[in-house]
Amino acid sequence: MSGHSKWNNIKRKKEKTDAAKARVFTKIGREIAVIVKQGGPNPGENSKLKDAIAKAKAANVPNDNIERIIKKAAGEGDGSNYEELVYEGYGPCGIAVVVETLTDNRNRTAGDIRHYFDKFGGNMGQSGSVMFMFDRKGVIDIEAEGLDEDTVMEAALEAGAEDFNADGDVYEILTDPNELGMVRDALEEAGYTFVNAEVQYIAQTTSAIDDPDGVVKMEKLIDALEDNDDVQAIWHNWEMPEED
Repeated sequence: MSGHSKWNNIKRKKEKTDAAKARVFTKIGREIAVIVKQGGPNPGENSKLKDAIAKAKAANVPNDNIERIIKKAAGEGDGSNYEELVYEGYGPCGIAVVVETLTDNRNRTAGDIRHYFDKFGGNMGQSGSVMFMFDRKGVIDIEAEGLDEDTVMEAALEAGAEDFNADGDVYEILTDPNELGMVRDALEEAGYTFVNAEVQYIAQTTSAIDDPDGVVKMEKLIDALEDNDDVQAIWHNWEMPEED
């Protein structure tokens, strides 16, 4: 099970503009706020919050921002009520797409997501229409440069990881979704730092797009979804070209 396509996505996001980076900060902040409201502001007692903080740090969200979001969500200053909704569908050329959202208006969000699918040659499906093509896993990515593959693999497996992949410039560590925090903490104590640590939907198989027009439409679909404030994450089974 490879995260190659996902890692391309991460690198693609890192190359975006400052405005796009600010949008990523906002989305992670919304996620943290929802988790605080659900389970409290203490990461020692709220494992989801601990995972979200680690995700925020991996995305270079400043510590001051994280602390401010937690304090606001724990108090009475934020009256927003968001719900987690997942949308499924097919992009151009039959590419399976899963879209995770946090929204305070499900009608607005559903309308937006459906519009994007329709506009770029796909169609939004019902719950379960593509989810069976994905496995939900904890994923930890560590930059490979300067690190011995066997040493990292041994540390990961001893920490409780399920699988390990050497994927070019990163080492990808897969865990049970519920054990992501445990494995990440063990590796952090061993001195490793991460470029990514989160629960993901990983495609069981990937599909290439041979039609150049289909490639353009798929890229535009991803961009439109990423630019929507309600969208938290996008997962797909597109085998992205190397140059992307």
